[in-house]
Amino acid sequence: MRFRGKGFDFELGKKTYIMGILNVTPDSFFDGGLYNNPHSACGRAVKMLQEGADIIDIGAQSTRPGHKLLSQNEELEIIKSYLPLIYEKTGAVISVDTFYPEVAAYAALNGAAVVNDVSGIFNPQMAQTVRKYGMGWVITHTGGGNSDTVREYSGGVTADIIDFFESSLEKCGEYGISRENIALDIGIGFGKTYEQNIEALKNLNVISQSVNCAVLTALSAKRMVAEATGAEGYDRVYGTVAANTAAVAGGTDILRVHHIKENALAAKMADALYRL
Repeated sequence: MRFRGKGFDFELGKKTYIMGILNVTPDSFFDGGLYNNPHSACGRAVKMLQEGADIIDIGAQSTRPGHKLLSQNEELEIIKSYLPLIYEKTGAVISVDTFYPEVAAYAALNGAAVVNDVSGIFNPQMAQTVRKYGMGWVITHTGGGNSDTVREYSGGVTADIIDFFESSLEKCGEYGISRENIALDIGIGFGKTYEQNIEALKNLNVISQSVNCAVLTALSAKRMVAEATGAEGYDRVYGTVAANTAAVAGGTDILRVHHIKENALAAKMADALYRL
């Protein structure tokens, strides 16, 4: 299996790929706007690649609990200020964290290879954009919720995730999008209680075996980690590394993380244990 997009082709099963989070929002839950200008963001992107990132994920829209939703135009203006410069300076495989098709289209024409879509819905316009530009597409399960809302899953959260993924893959096929262009994210922190997040991660092996495409796990420093460990700030990295190791054992292909070096080194150890 492979995960492909505009200008990149990752073979799956041999190693865990690291997607580094570059928040350019002023209200990121993690860094509080530390990289909220193009110069510092470029510097951070270069450092992330040096530390082992395979993909740089640029996010202009905060999805933290209590976040304020940016309009499509507001998000687009931010992306315009960062994406071309970061791509010019790094030439990296770049993902743009957006659920707006027009932002994705601009991104595709200005250096982005992947759309990281946390909307939790299958948007036909986004599908058309992904197909037109040959992008990779991360599709996230939210159960119709977000970082502020949760819901009950009558058949259990694991079954709901599998059903959503199977439905999304079927729809992608209808739009002519190959499974090799898709990565599926179980959506830790979106529309789920702490217990549901834990259940989803524990059952990642069942989920990953049910789909014939890349699987992405994005739990870095999230509330689930804080609830399990009682840690705040940088100390959330320890719980993150432990949970990401479990994710690799469960079949994830890509880890989306804030702490690049720590998780990249841990992933190499996990790969030696579970892949080689």
